[in-house]
Amino acid sequence: MPLANSGGSPVTTGTVTFGSHVIDLLGLDWSTITSSQPLPVPIEAGATVEGAWTVCVDAWRVPWGMHVETRDVKVEWG
Repeated sequence: MPLANSGGSPVTTGTVTFGSHVIDLLGLDWSTITSSQPLPVPIEAGATVEGAWTVCVDAWRVPWGMHVETRDVKVEWG
């Protein structure tokens, strides 16, 4: 996922938060599980960096026949 710093100063801290949804066979959203990871800093002013994160959900949170979709991503720059 590309992260672009369009500001005038470097980003030195921050987090990315993912909202992973547990979806049933009919497509209904049963729950959302959030997880956060640090950003790949520093990100210089005007630069773009690539980041990849693994999102894990405990097996007991996903009953048989359901699946997980990460639908929400939120970045907080420091």
